[in-house]
Amino acid sequence: MSEAAKNKPSVWKAFAQPAAWTMLFFGFGSGLPFLLVAGTLALWLKDAGIELKSITMIASAGLAYAFKFLWAPLLDHFKLPGFAHLGLRRGWLVFAQLGVVAGLLAMAALTPQNLPTFIVATLAVAVFGATQDIAVDAYRIEIASVEQQGALVATYSLGYRLGLMVSFAFAAMLADHIPWRAVYLLMAAAMAIPILAVFVAREPVVERAYPQGWRNAMRISIVDPLADFFRRFGAPLALLTLAFLLTFKIPEQATIGGIMSPFYRDMGFSNTEIGLVTKFYGVWIGILGAFVGGAMVLRWGAWRPLCATILLCGCSNLFYLFLIAHQGNLLVLTAVISAENFTLGMLGPPTVAFLSALVNRQHTAAQYALLSSLVNLPGKLLGIFAGGIAMSVGYGAYFVITVLALIPATLLLILLWPRYRDIGRDSAPSPPAG
Repeated sequence: MSEAAKNKPSVWKAFAQPAAWTMLFFGFGSGLPFLLVAGTLALWLKDAGIELKSITMIASAGLAYAFKFLWAPLLDHFKLPGFAHLGLRRGWLVFAQLGVVAGLLAMAALTPQNLPTFIVATLAVAVFGATQDIAVDAYRIEIASVEQQGALVATYSLGYRLGLMVSFAFAAMLADHIPWRAVYLLMAAAMAIPILAVFVAREPVVERAYPQGWRNAMRISIVDPLADFFRRFGAPLALLTLAFLLTFKIPEQATIGGIMSPFYRDMGFSNTEIGLVTKFYGVWIGILGAFVGGAMVLRWGAWRPLCATILLCGCSNLFYLFLIAHQGNLLVLTAVISAENFTLGMLGPPTVAFLSALVNRQHTAAQYALLSSLVNLPGKLLGIFAGGIAMSVGYGAYFVITVLALIPATLLLILLWPRYRDIGRDSAPSPPAG
């Protein structure tokens, strides 16, 4: 056996480490609220008689996830009063999780009949859910090396998709039998699982600077993270990288918001059928894809699997055209969801491993939140107007538009290939400046 082969990380050990199991429960907590302000919410709004254009606008409350970089610096440099005894990461985690619970209880109490205040509660769930994601991402980066991130992301994805399954498939099936407000009360109760996990998890050990004074705080938490990124990579490479991040996940993000649930209903499927196929069955297919993607990162680093899965995942949106031609056909829906969820699951670990490799651990939360926000923002912005676009040009044309975003992303990954081809591979360091 060659020396290189001996030094290859063990896939089994990577997935069996305690940190991987911690990320399973944290992933569940992150996945649970996400669709409750997006796809599941869209089903509730459609059942309440709200029109498609308004549904996609309201269900775009999840856009808060794309702007989480605005308050992410707080999670790097400020401990919360009353939560400081848990540590920086765990304190923010519990705070955000309790906020999600409070927001879900408010949504259940208000219902869409009190639409203005209901929207406020929905936004609160999105903001606290995004804050939870910031804390989880920072926690994950700080407890493992770059080459181990693929395994952590895979187990995180398992928990995340279980959270999606509970908050969509389970919720949709329940909604055919009990009121939506009761469904949301049950979802709030399910948040007890990740909250308990925080108290079992260990706090990462990272030496970091805490600001003294307001001016110093602004410099350390806002200016330094951005300046550090450009300083380490150099302006040309940094700008090309940011442009790449803005484009490569548009096809995926444009189908996550409020457009898909009404689409499935308009294709002739019931809430129960949608829940069972897209999130119960689909979640397990996505989990399989995530573990395949995680293993790919362990073996080949972050960049090569990322490039391959970007193209596979983006093109999978074209399968929805086949569903439009076979409306109401459960077999076709199952086939389409299989292709879409498997490729989407594969894309997750390479994406997170790549972003994690770009981050300086002195600014973990701020830089990762900024980079991940750039990845998700364009697609989510497109999702806000998805209902209007679909009503104007049809669902089919909308899906084609999302796939066209792959053209600039493909050109950029070709330009960036020489600089990033070894990132996250055999513990390769981040590319040097210039």
